[in-house]
Amino acid sequence: MREVIEKERTISSVASSYDLVPQTVGNWIARYRKEHATDQDRQKASELAEIARLRAENSGLRQENEFLKKAAGFFAKERP
Repeated sequence: MREVIEKERTISSVASSYDLVPQTVGNWIARYRKEHATDQDRQKASELAEIARLRAENSGLRQENEFLKKAAGFFAKERP
């Protein structure tokens, strides 16, 4: 794990060096980072999750807005 975390080697290269599956090494690295996360890391993860949620919400609202614009245009054309 130190080779990936401290020496910045890729998970794939470390896995192949020790004849391991990259998925396994990746799981070990993820678990290590989770267990050794600082408050700053947790805050950053929380902020990134909030940004992702807001982007998804924004996308949904844009789609609803486009739908409402089209519906308003459709109903405006039907009036005599």
